[in-house]
Amino acid sequence: MGLGTDPTNTDLESCVPSCNSEVKRVKLEEEPVRSEKTFEEEKAGVPISEVTSLEEIGQEVSGDAGEDEKEESSPEVKKSGACSPSQDEDGELDLYRAEEEIEESKFEKTAQSKAELADKCSVAPEVDILTYSEKEWKGNTAKSALIKKGYEEVSKCFSGLRRVRGDNYCALRATLFQAMSQSTEVPDWLQKEDTTQLPVKLAADHEWIAQWRFPQGCGSETKSATELLTQNLELLKEKWQVVAQAGGVAERWDACSGVFRNEEEEYRLMEALKFLMLSTAVELHGLMEEERDVPVFCWLLFARDTSSSPCTFLTNHLNQVGFTGGLEQVEMFLLGYALKQTIQVYRLYKSETDEFMTYYPDDHKEEWPRVFLVTEDDRHYNVLVSKQNNGYSERLMPKCNSGREVRKAEIPTPL
Repeated sequence: MGLGTDPTNTDLESCVPSCNSEVKRVKLEEEPVRSEKTFEEEKAGVPISEVTSLEEIGQEVSGDAGEDEKEESSPEVKKSGACSPSQDEDGELDLYRAEEEIEESKFEKTAQSKAELADKCSVAPEVDILTYSEKEWKGNTAKSALIKKGYEEVSKCFSGLRRVRGDNYCALRATLFQAMSQSTEVPDWLQKEDTTQLPVKLAADHEWIAQWRFPQGCGSETKSATELLTQNLELLKEKWQVVAQAGGVAERWDACSGVFRNEEEEYRLMEALKFLMLSTAVELHGLMEEERDVPVFCWLLFARDTSSSPCTFLTNHLNQVGFTGGLEQVEMFLLGYALKQTIQVYRLYKSETDEFMTYYPDDHKEEWPRVFLVTEDDRHYNVLVSKQNNGYSERLMPKCNSGREVRKAEIPTPL
């Protein structure tokens, strides 16, 4: 897949802190990984320690099960020699229904709950930014004050946010949701027939494509990884077309919400994005071997011991995304290149610093469409909604005035 540009969007630099200042570049640094649980403690003002495992990112924390309720038999029933009463769905003794009836009722309720969960969109409806901030960050710690300050700054440019399901797909999910919802047509690169045939082409030269790891329910015992990846790309093209043809902004939001209600299809879309990232990585790595110019982030991407080649990048990184870890910052640059979208992220824990706003990547802001996300920790991302809700035009967005310079993210070239 080529790396040509797709000029379809306008710039939003007027909506970021002190946009009249000269754009500078800052060093991209690795940030400590924090889990969802850790940030819940921070919001409540509980002292926390740093988390160093990606496995804790984006996972829902469920409470411990309560003590098992003790069964008590009825003396009257025992004396009469009748069957012992059974517990109903709430753990109460039921003297009137047989055990089989109660179990059947439990099964029906469980099935109904699963159906309701499957019908729930993984990107929640829009909420007011400041209301969300006050609800989520109630503590009086310095961290809480910093995050709330960041939300206050973002609220000057955006009316609300849509919370994204907090699993290890959240960066991919948030990016795709907004990229699709603001598109009035399928991107040119996706309309090309050779895009959906990329898995076949890559597999012909790289046998290790067969090592692809699919989510549960998305694999197949009869189809190869190449066939499944091809179908995933075709599904991505199909769903993007559905959303693009929905009509106005509100209609596209609704259509996109419908796409993200089907869990199995959604996972397939996420895997399609991961494959586009791998395909882009293969192309960029080839250019590096030919000593041709490549984006700066490539040097760090392939300088890691765990991803010195596209093969190791797949096995050690991409295959873990959605399972035990999310995307790292350098991989956010790759995602932007794969989709030909500039991912503009407000990093709230960097409030009142020069790294409050970051572009992934930062070298195609004038040509590529813009996606707007917000993060509290560089791990979990939510979707931002513009005040006008009619596009993201610089002319329509209010200016944020924080007195800070907007800086691009830069990855240092290894020595």
